[in-house]
Formats: sequence, structure tokens, C-alpha cells
Amino acid sequence: MVPRNASRLLVIVSAVALTYVLSPYLYRFGDYVRQTNPLSGQKWIEQAFQPTEPELACLRGQSPAADHSAAAVSSTDPIPNVVHFIYGLKNPLNNPGAGRFDFLSYLAVRSAIVSLRPDAVYLHYSYLADPPSPDDDADPLTNPWIRRLSPHIKLVHHHPSSTKVQYAHLSDTMRLNFLLEQGGIYLDIDAFALRSFDKLLQSPHPHDVVLGAEGGNRWGLCNAVIAARANSSFVARWLASYENVDFSREWNYHSVLLPKDMARDHPEEVCTLPPDAFFWPTWTWRHIDWMHEPLSRQQAIFWQGEIDRHGGGLFENQRAYHAWGQMAWDRYLKKLTPAVVRTKDTRFNLLMRRFIEKDL
Repeated sequence: MVPRNASRLLVIVSAVALTYVLSPYLYRFGDYVRQTNPLSGQKWIEQAFQPTEPELACLRGQSPAADHSAAAVSSTDPIPNVVHFIYGLKNPLNNPGAGRFDFLSYLAVRSAIVSLRPDAVYLHYSYLADPPSPDDDADPLTNPWIRRLSPHIKLVHHHPSSTKVQYAHLSDTMRLNFLLEQGGIYLDIDAFALRSFDKLLQSPHPHDVVLGAEGGNRWGLCNAVIAARANSSFVARWLASYENVDFSREWNYHSVLLPKDMARDHPEEVCTLPPDAFFWPTWTWRHIDWMHEPLSRQQAIFWQGEIDRHGGGLFENQRAYHAWGQMAWDRYLKKLTPAVVRTKDTRFNLLMRRFIEKDL
């Protein structure tokens, strides 16, 4: 007969082991419930919308004001067709969650090279070596994806920050500094350029910043894709707002909500694009699933036809797709390889295939 204490211990050990095995599934189920329950607010993010005439004018490189005639097209210099990416501010050697510059990162940079045909692509970084090194000066060309991209990009090394800082917000201020000083296009490393930005770069002065609305309810203007002229007063004001802020108490106010408030207060300084220009589908559970769900042969043919008809996007107004890495990584993005993207039909994979070089 098994002693009572031994039986209890066996039950406890079994429960702990079962919890460990099931924990990823329990976490995902909890995340699903949290995001899709009626009180989550995601239905407002997903709500249908119609682009406004001012938003469409910005897509055409015209003033969002009342006069949208050809004469309203800017006679000033366009926003520079120069692209900035930021990656590797945190060392993955000590912070595995920081990730490495991988296939998806490569695809994002490739998409900018192919779709935007920029005058230059700058990749700003602190750590890129692979395998990770404690030395921030380690050769970035040890990373095979960087080595592959290196003929087409300019690597800009930044020494790691010596202060305690939220790295996402350090990236926020860095991108604004680059745009304030040089102008150009900033793209998050999970933002994929799908079509030329040439027309929207013609945004007439003083509308020196181009931002995309996030959500069908246009709840914010997201900083994952920004185009701006150098010395923009809007960017300068935005950058100044980061001074003396306790970022442990807020996450997306400065990156999404504040720019919308600023655009409302200074509409003459910014051109706002419709939600489907950069940030549609959104980050919600259902929208992420929609982008990555398997397609039937008939569905794949239909969506490939739409992509071809729109010059690279799923929708008429789409110029880029932000893949919402924080929301989609564990469920979908981390599983992608060149072979998977080429052979598995999903809406995301259909968008990405043309960016993969033939020898991969």
C-alpha cells in the first residue's frame, strides 16, 4: 500500500508536470479570451471604415486641405526617398527575448529595397553579430542575413545606451532624431513596404510628415511607419514630448495616441493616410489569424490576383503592411522560413514571396 504522503507527493508532481506541459496552450487560450471577449474593445479596432477625401489626397501627394487640384501638388522638394531601420539595441546574448536579425528582418529590409527603390537604406544597430557577442563592436557580417543584404544597405553602429531605458522608447526617440536631422522614411523591422511611396513623398509643405491611421476607428497614428522632411516642426515637437517621461507607466501613448492629438492640434503640419495604407489588417487576434490562415487553391488565386491588380498590396490603398510582431510572433511569424513562405499559401506569404531572393 502506498503511504498517504507518497500519494500526495505523486499527485503534486503530476499536477506540476501537467501544468508545465499544458502551460503554452493555457497561455494561448487565456490570451485568446482576453483579446476576443466582447469587453476587449477589439471590435472597435476592426470596424469597417471609408477613407476620407483628405486621406486620399495625401496618398496622391496633394494637400489634405480643400483644394485637391493638380495645382495643389507640392512645388517643394519631396520627402527624401531614404529608408531608416533600427535593430539590435539590446544584446541577445544577455536578453534572449531581444531576438536576432533573422529571415523576417531580412524580408522587411528586402521589401524596402524592392518596393521603394530608395536612394539609400540605413540599418542603425548596436548588436548584430551572430552568434551574439558581448562586444557591441563585433562584426555584423557574421550574421548571414546581414551579409546577404550588405551590398545594398549602409550599416550605422550606435554604442549601447549606458542608462536604464525602455528599449522600445529608445527606438522611438532615435527614429525621430534621424528624421529630424536627415528626413526620409522610417520603417519598423516588422513593417513591409509593398508599393512605391513616391506619390505620398510629394506631400506639400507645410504637411511635412506623413503618418498612417491605426484601426478602423482611427484611434491613433502609429509610429511604425513615418515619412518626414528634415527639420519638421511636427517631429521636433513630438521628440520634445519624450523628455522627463516615466515610460514604466505607459506603453503606446507617445507612439500612437499622442501623434493623433498633435495632428488634431496642428493639422497643417501632417498628412494622415487611411488605415489601410500601412496598418490594415490590424493587430487584433482575428486580423492576425486572417493574415496567416491557410488558403484554399481558389482563395490563393483570388488574393494573388488582388495583389497583382493593386501593384503589390492586398487593397487599393495599401502601401505597406505592419506585421505586428509582438502579437504574431509566437503564433505565426517565428515559424516562417523561405521554404514555408514559398510553399504555404497564406495572405502574408503571398505578399512576401517576391522579396525572397532566388538562391534562398
